[in-house]
Amino acid sequence: MFQYKLSHSDWHARNGVFSTPHGDIETPIFMPVGTKATVKWISNQDLDEMWAQIILNNTYHLYLRPGDEVVKHFGWAHSFQNYHKPILTDSGGFQVFSLGNTRQWDSLVKITEDGVEFRSYIDGSRHFFTPEKVMDIQSNIGADIIMAFDECAPGDSSITYARQAMERTHRWAERSKKQWLKNNKIRKDQGLHEQALFGIVQGVVYDKLRKESAKFIRELDTPGVSIGWLSVWESKEDMYRILDVLKTELPENKPRYLMGVGTPEDLIEGIYRWVDMFDCVLPTRVGRHGTAFGTYGNIKIKNQKYKHSDEALDLECNCKVCKQYSKWYLRHLIGENEIYGMSLISYHNLYFLLEITRNAKEAIKKWEYSEFRRSFWEKNNIKK
Repeated sequence: MFQYKLSHSDWHARNGVFSTPHGDIETPIFMPVGTKATVKWISNQDLDEMWAQIILNNTYHLYLRPGDEVVKHFGWAHSFQNYHKPILTDSGGFQVFSLGNTRQWDSLVKITEDGVEFRSYIDGSRHFFTPEKVMDIQSNIGADIIMAFDECAPGDSSITYARQAMERTHRWAERSKKQWLKNNKIRKDQGLHEQALFGIVQGVVYDKLRKESAKFIRELDTPGVSIGWLSVWESKEDMYRILDVLKTELPENKPRYLMGVGTPEDLIEGIYRWVDMFDCVLPTRVGRHGTAFGTYGNIKIKNQKYKHSDEALDLECNCKVCKQYSKWYLRHLIGENEIYGMSLISYHNLYFLLEITRNAKEAIKKWEYSEFRRSFWEKNNIKK
């Protein structure tokens, strides 16, 4: 269990299979985000139709509501949300540290060596996350893949603070692994499936720190490796540069997960740099505001030029939305703030990203990924 088998490689990209208790995941893959135990506007049937292999749940949100103990009481996440394919949970670290950028309450986040104190965005109540507690919460949720607890230093951090945060992340990763091993033994003794832990590489935009962090996480020897905090504050140029730096620093026999990345171009460039797994809320977030991913660039359905267009949303997409509905109809739904319109464009966006990963796999198997990447950029630069 939790073995990663590399199937194909064409120098610039790779295809493999990661085995979990709820099924195999063929990579590269995009993971729709089910933040609160559901993907926004998308049903489990929808996920099956678009051949999603795995989804992501959020530890922070499920801890606050309905509570991880409640999820455990109802048979852990798979039974609770009636989704029986692999599930990954993040550590909640991103959400906790993001609170430091808001002003809803004073002193929302306080970092110590032991963990992080924060206030709930719901009612302002105080909570404290330690690496051990985050492992216990994720055990209660019952995902197949879980994340170590890490510190997400701001993208504009000095190298001094970035190092402090990285080294704290490493110490927390060791504590996370210790608790994960303990919890997996308990789960095994109880006849429950074990969980795979991914360590997280940090270091902000500093090449030297990212290399140091990659070495530490590699030697920590967790079943997978995550690359954290590259999609929020940093520029795309910084992100791609860091991925280039890490390409040969991470173990080849384990899945590589780039956290929080979900634009078509970032999937194309991430896969080109040996990334296996991606996730992001962006496809459904922009979808409910009327922006659709497209073969020839993003489509903002509210634009006046689509008012009487009977064309499909994307003529080269085979999803049910593009087969059945016109831009005119979708524009009408979004203009009227109809939930169905938000659902349809969100569906298309998720399908579009999953189709990129499906086509990428086929290109890799044929040693044609560079050509696939070139074709994407040629089409994406054509404005229609």
